[in-house]
Amino acid sequence: MTSTLITNIGELVTNDPARQTADDILGLVADAAVVLEHGQVAWVGATAEAPEADAYVDAGGRAAIPGFVDSHAHLVFAGDRAPEFAARMAGTPYAAGGIRTTVAATRAATDWELTGRVAALVTEMRRQGTTTVEIKSGYGLTVRDEARSLAIARQFTEETTFLGAHVVPEGSEPDEYVALVAGTMLEACAPHARWIDVFCERGAFDADQARTVLAAGAAVGLRGRLHANQLGPGPGVQLAAELGLVAVDHCTYLEDDDVSALADSGTVATLLPGVEFSTRQPYPDARRLIDAGVAVAIASDCNPGSSYTSSMPLCVALAVREMRMTPAEATYAATAGGAAALDRNDIGRLVPGARADLVLLDAPSHVHLAYRPGVPLVLATWVGGHLLDG
Repeated sequence: MTSTLITNIGELVTNDPARQTADDILGLVADAAVVLEHGQVAWVGATAEAPEADAYVDAGGRAAIPGFVDSHAHLVFAGDRAPEFAARMAGTPYAAGGIRTTVAATRAATDWELTGRVAALVTEMRRQGTTTVEIKSGYGLTVRDEARSLAIARQFTEETTFLGAHVVPEGSEPDEYVALVAGTMLEACAPHARWIDVFCERGAFDADQARTVLAAGAAVGLRGRLHANQLGPGPGVQLAAELGLVAVDHCTYLEDDDVSALADSGTVATLLPGVEFSTRQPYPDARRLIDAGVAVAIASDCNPGSSYTSSMPLCVALAVREMRMTPAEATYAATAGGAAALDRNDIGRLVPGARADLVLLDAPSHVHLAYRPGVPLVLATWVGGHLLDG
């Protein structure tokens, strides 16, 4: 069996630039069909015009969307920070220092334990329609533990990110630690990574330190991205724009110059509404960014401290309710937007030649992702043309 025709799709989100209009960012096709063949999308169009295929799936008038692209996640960790969450809900402010709690647990965990945790989280994500996930290191903070974290992550995705510059580990001197990250640690981690990242924030790393780490990564072929402007105004967004990074993530506290820099540079602003849900910080102003012409992505930031959710549908609903995005904008940001944040054009859209990642919703429209928050609407998911079990 080499081809599958999914027919009778009531509403198909293609994200196809050739189908987009000023009023339709999603390139919607009504009464649609899609042919999946050899791991790719082979054909898209009206059901009445669909070609023959080896197998048929009747969507029953339901909506279909590209698989979610989660471009920011921290899945290699051990331990639990539920008490920290409970304390925040009781009024304790969020601070980056909690990361060190997870570092201790992760260092103590076996490879088998860490691999099992990642596998469980990836399975959760796929059940909720995520077909591509980026996975960062950052909870090891030693040469050995960062390298093994990335080796484990690479078993699950090609989108792996070296985040040795997450925080300065307890007992280390900041400049000496930056030199370690940019030297011996980078050398051990680069073979397992595509990206390099820095938490450029108060309590973590300043702009000069971030620049040093990103430059070292670029010298060995790793592309840069940044955590920035999460806890307050800072230099990270401006640095990302200056360096022409593909994406800068969080973007919660922005000045007018930050927004202008993002719009001028083309750097994708990846917004992480699960963080604000879990920390009670203000949500990023997505409306301001979109209206300024900034490219926006949505990701889960799945991690044990500030956003322990694997649900991209939840993030879409939060983006609509709390960040003033339309359902169409949020759906686009969670699919094609995430692909742009990973500099990919083969995912996040359903066009001929794209990877055959498709999600069938038990709903007539993408709007239901926000309209029915918390409801398990993902009925079936295809990854690379393969229908997932369960």
